[in-house]
Amino acid sequence: MTSLDKPTEDAQRDSRAVTEAALFEAFGGLRGMIETVLPGLLFVTIYTINKDLHSSAIAALGVSLLLVVVRLIMKDTVKHAFSGVFGVAFGVVFAMMTGNAKDFYLPGMLYTLGLGLAYIITTLAGVPLIGLILGPVFKENLSWRTRNPGRKAAYAKASWAWGLILLAKCAILFPLYWWADTTQLGWVLVALKIPPFLLAVYLTWVFLAKAPAPIDVFAEMEAAEKAEEERESRSTADTTGSTDTGGAKHRKP
Repeated sequence: MTSLDKPTEDAQRDSRAVTEAALFEAFGGLRGMIETVLPGLLFVTIYTINKDLHSSAIAALGVSLLLVVVRLIMKDTVKHAFSGVFGVAFGVVFAMMTGNAKDFYLPGMLYTLGLGLAYIITTLAGVPLIGLILGPVFKENLSWRTRNPGRKAAYAKASWAWGLILLAKCAILFPLYWWADTTQLGWVLVALKIPPFLLAVYLTWVFLAKAPAPIDVFAEMEAAEKAEEERESRSTADTTGSTDTGGAKHRKP
């Protein structure tokens, strides 16, 4: 590889910036983290004070709905806020059905366990989940599977990181679900919301920043469509030119 083939520092910085922007979009950034933490934090705070399941659950669900309304008013994407509402709603329904306040956290814990396993299983199957999530964000879709092996390897490493981090989190939370009381479990769960997530996002950024650039399949399709239109235009022009020439020949005396 010559010096001209090697990526310049500017290109590397651009690649890192694109990766950071894509991760920010995919995982919601600071606002998404607040929307993830706030309902659970409100639930455990109120429950710690008054030990009342109903008021704690209603407050958590109410703030989740409020976050969605705020996003709708600001005409912002609501996917992260809506996912928070569904998670809180499942927790509220489950806790109300069982009468056990700790069950407010159980659906989220089961989701975390399932997601951790999904990262590991899809990676072992050769289709790492983080690539399926980020592929559309990078406009590469599934091109990394067959056309960009270096990028596929980076997605595999990132998926392993996500899976192992989430499973380690579950290894802490599930024993507490059985042995600790509601407030202890709630505060530990709130404390473990952001740090593991940030670690997984950081490792994803590290792996992808060193990986080959994504193949923009949308740009390729647009270029192919444009080339096809140009070929059709030239073909039409050639056909028209041939017809005009033939007509001119027939008109000669």
